[in-house]
Amino acid sequence: MDLRSLQKKKFSLYESILEISKFDTQFDILRLMRNVSEHYGFKYFVVFTLPARTVLDLSASTVITNLPAEFIALFDKHQLLQTSPLLHKLRGTTLPICYRVSEVGRERASAAVPDIFSQFDFICGLAVPVHDVNGKRGVVGFMGNRSDLAPNEIMELSYLSTHVYDRLAAICSIDVRVAETLSERELDCVNWTAAGKTSAEIADILNLSEHTVNHYLNRATRKLNAVNRTQAVAKAFRLGLVK
Repeated sequence: MDLRSLQKKKFSLYESILEISKFDTQFDILRLMRNVSEHYGFKYFVVFTLPARTVLDLSASTVITNLPAEFIALFDKHQLLQTSPLLHKLRGTTLPICYRVSEVGRERASAAVPDIFSQFDFICGLAVPVHDVNGKRGVVGFMGNRSDLAPNEIMELSYLSTHVYDRLAAICSIDVRVAETLSERELDCVNWTAAGKTSAEIADILNLSEHTVNHYLNRATRKLNAVNRTQAVAKAFRLGLVK
């Protein structure tokens, strides 16, 4: 059964977890998480590594998410990560946390929080602390505007989250090994693409034909298990390949 067939069927936690172990790309998990979020009445999801206290931006720690880019930009602009009471709690627990944005806002004593979140119909959420086989900690979060979660819903989402984070860690490990096979020219083309250059402009910069540049970019995209150049560049950023 492929993921498209799974999405058309009635949601099954058991079948979803079985499918996760077969996924080869982050895009597969992204699509599944959209389906999971919708089933449980959430609008958004995010998976991120638990950031060091010196990290300022949520965007730097995010692995996959369907949060609007505008929301993440505002969140980082107001430097809400380092002062987040929720993040502080997540560093000190292994248990899932249900929260209301209004309560988090009062704890932070910042008027900017409810204003930013309400723009995107982000009223409540569930944050699940997770870790991979190497002990690297992360968080799987579900956000939106729904009533309080029932205990069985929290248990199900927590169980699924551990499988999601574990598989993402495995995929990332594969991606790192694959990325090491990128040639110098492929890396050059990816870096210039990340800088906003077109294939024609990259061809002029590197003294290559546009056809050759497209060849390098297509090969890099395949090696990075990406569906297009945009996703390839995003993955290259996460892997530290973009200078």
